[in-house]
Amino acid sequence: MVVAPGRAKRPGAFPQLEPPPDPDELDDCPFCAGREDRTPPETLRLPADGDWRVRVVPNLYPAFERQEVVVHVPHHARSIAELPDEALAIVAEAWQSRAEAARDDGFPYVHAIVNEGRTAGASLPHTHSQLIWLREPPPAVLREGEMEGVTDGELVLERDGVVGLCPAVSAEPYELRIAPAVRERDAFASSLLASALELAAEALRRLRAVEPGAPANLWLHDGPWWHLDVVPRLAVAAGIELGAGIHVNPLPPAEAAARLR
Repeated sequence: MVVAPGRAKRPGAFPQLEPPPDPDELDDCPFCAGREDRTPPETLRLPADGDWRVRVVPNLYPAFERQEVVVHVPHHARSIAELPDEALAIVAEAWQSRAEAARDDGFPYVHAIVNEGRTAGASLPHTHSQLIWLREPPPAVLREGEMEGVTDGELVLERDGVVGLCPAVSAEPYELRIAPAVRERDAFASSLLASALELAAEALRRLRAVEPGAPANLWLHDGPWWHLDVVPRLAVAAGIELGAGIHVNPLPPAEAAARLR
């Protein structure tokens, strides 16, 4: 990784940010309450009876053998940053319930992701996550190994035994890591998962206070020291990043953390 602040001044350095919702988006959204017939039959509803707060359905266009969509709220919202803590706690409960089902069905690893914004790969704007059921940990998690330095970086915020920081080695502007302050295995069995999602939502609120409409990706690495990574999609990957495999970050992590604080 190379930190090069001058790169931020070049033309086209940052992609176009997300425009606000239009009437067609609101009218056509299949994830809003009352349109349950527009999705495959649900595999989980929370609560089980009455009006739902979170639904889980199979992905209509899976890239893997088993892939599910977690609809975070019944009303139209674009980001986890718009959700209160109690809603995120139910999302965490859904992740944990489906991870248990995956393990019972012979899929020991679940890769949880949130894509927000078209640039970040979101096909539908209504806030949702995806759970990919895998037979083994993905290469990125295996490369991390024991990863002793999960909490090395510039602290931005902390709550309930969970910290949010800009990693000392950040490939992208405002890259964030949310992790237990004390090393812990198995996010899907952890009482801290809901707190981690709540902290990620607060981090995104802070990000969008300084970069309105910024698209972002979030994923969970469930390794020896589990953590959520939040990666804003503000920089355009070009020949250096794609061809040489060298990430050029125009914003030093210390400065990013100071702005987010």
